[in-house]
Amino acid sequence: MEVKFLELDDKIHAQIIELCEEGDSLIEEEEFNKAIEKYSTALELVPSPKIDWEASTWIYTALGDAYFINDDYEMAKTNFYNALNCPDGISNPLILLRLGESLFECGELNQAKEYLLKAYMLEGYKIFDEEDDKYFKSIKDII
Repeated sequence: MEVKFLELDDKIHAQIIELCEEGDSLIEEEEFNKAIEKYSTALELVPSPKIDWEASTWIYTALGDAYFINDDYEMAKTNFYNALNCPDGISNPLILLRLGESLFECGELNQAKEYLLKAYMLEGYKIFDEEDDKYFKSIKDII
């Protein structure tokens, strides 16, 4: 059975892209709270239920990343769990990695290892190349 993703209206899609690009620029400028506002506004444009839309996958991921970089690991975790439940989220190595890292930082080590291991299984060690060594070390014994 083929899974068909819902497509957004072109005008709404363009607005979402613009807001997310503005958010990405704000991340580069280390304006994390302003970036979070842009991504949140973009997410508001996605019809409910949000998890049915492919756009939500990358908006939740961007939100999770912004919160993670801003050391708000609880909010990062929430957004990565949301991204995981969106189209293709469960097979996205970046979502799995960041969810694992967020869980690690929240002290939820067993769950963290589960997602870090899934990211490793999809991408190998290279996904950890630019990450803190502590994340890979947490799963090294089980691979």
